[in-house]
Amino acid sequence: MSNIDTQPFPRLALIAAAVLVAGSITAAAAGRHANVNAAQSSVTETMAPLAARDLTFFDMADGSVEVRDGVGQQVVFVAAPGTNGFIRGVMRGMARDRRSRGIGQEPAFRLAEWPDGRLSLVDLATGREIELGAFGGTNRASFAQLLAPAPQSAT
Repeated sequence: MSNIDTQPFPRLALIAAAVLVAGSITAAAAGRHANVNAAQSSVTETMAPLAARDLTFFDMADGSVEVRDGVGQQVVFVAAPGTNGFIRGVMRGMARDRRSRGIGQEPAFRLAEWPDGRLSLVDLATGREIELGAFGGTNRASFAQLLAPAPQSAT
């Protein structure tokens, strides 16, 4: 039988190792958090969007989703029932967040395309922001089409 079998591992060494690991994780997380916040605030403050549009999304009785301009007057796009799953999924998550805060569907969302290629959707009522490019090019394009101006009706 060896000494390792009869004597316990030194308790002080275990405590020191645990403190070292916890401290390293805490320092890395704090540094990462500080860098991310600094980068986001400086980018947002100095960069203007290439295009931005305030939009409202309304669930219709037939199961479609109607996208209107920011004041809710002009219809920009209609997602027929069973189509545009990405738009529906994103908006379902945003609506869930609003319901939990007691906010209805009337306040607008801001869709913005940035010079660095990002496409973001910000809930103006809650401040929640989603980077749409993170979900792939096809999903990004489903929202990017909403930035195009609505066709003017001939009079």
